[in-house]
Amino acid sequence: MKLFIRAHDLGVKGEENIVSRLDELGLEGVQLVAYKCLDDVQYVPGSVTAERAEKFRAVFEQSGKTVPLTGAYFNPVHPDEHKISNGIAVFRDYLSLVKSFGCNIVGSETGSYNGDKWTYHPQNRTEEALLRVERTFAGLCEFAQDCGVNVGMEGAFGHVCWDVKTLERAVKDIGADNIRIIFDLYNYLDGSNVDKMYDILEEGLQTFGDRICVFHIKDCTINDDGSLKQCGVGKGIFDYDRILSEIKKVCPDANLVFEGTTGDDIPFAVNHLRERM
Repeated sequence: MKLFIRAHDLGVKGEENIVSRLDELGLEGVQLVAYKCLDDVQYVPGSVTAERAEKFRAVFEQSGKTVPLTGAYFNPVHPDEHKISNGIAVFRDYLSLVKSFGCNIVGSETGSYNGDKWTYHPQNRTEEALLRVERTFAGLCEFAQDCGVNVGMEGAFGHVCWDVKTLERAVKDIGADNIRIIFDLYNYLDGSNVDKMYDILEEGLQTFGDRICVFHIKDCTINDDGSLKQCGVGKGIFDYDRILSEIKKVCPDANLVFEGTTGDDIPFAVNHLRERM
């Protein structure tokens, strides 16, 4: 098992500063969202170039760091069609350049009709919504095939692929060999099913197996009203002795990526997982 973090959760920008912070923390690399951690890259088509990506890779390779996943997250069912087309164009850019970053997977979640809020909307759980997501990702998988790379899909309770079964159906309907799964246990939870978290973990592991390219590592507490609040890893209700044990049975070489753990919570989280690994 290897430990990573989202680059933009480190609180620094630029590949040299990112590598320095990774060394301080004892982490092996990052999930890269280039437009969030490189000042000269913007979230518009054509902003990133092969030369810029190669520069990033050179620094990482020299430092022995790796990138298990590149994020180009967009909302494929956003009410604003311009935002969808822009997101697809950026995603395609990253598919064509991801090898230059030293990676071979570009990922996204499956979106929500609530637009920029990315929260639950009744329309998310309709056949129409799922078919829209499938069409969009099928096109991206076809383009990725031409580039010799993979597409990562990530489910979440408030999104179109809201549980393991719905994401499984989408993957089967698309039928592309180059789909990989980003598994985020916290994403599948809310107040109504948090007591079933380990069942959901088991379901995800048995359903997707070695197709899982990254496990997002999070933690949370439960508010008085039953809702969940994300917190630093090791400071909430997630039992990582149990979680890591289950992951290791199916994915012994798993890539574990801290997501949303920041600041002083990072060293504590790293130690918490290292002790259990």
